[in-house]
Amino acid sequence: MRLDKYLKVSRLIKRRTVANEACDAGRVFINDKPAKASAQVKVGDVIKVQFGTREVKAEVLMIKDTVRKEEAELMYRML
Repeated sequence: MRLDKYLKVSRLIKRRTVANEACDAGRVFINDKPAKASAQVKVGDVIKVQFGTREVKAEVLMIKDTVRKEEAELMYRML
């Protein structure tokens, strides 16, 4: 699954366009490497997103195209 779609579906970032902009700005990393919005996400990858001075790190546990709001937190584990 594409990185920008995963960020939106898992609700780490609210909108896909915002996820695209964060990737273009170099604020999203997969396994400590800068990632483009089109990068493929796999189970076990560690995604790091920088929000200003705050940083969010999450490990991918599950990949699904659609999930309900309550199930979105099951897609990743915060590190």
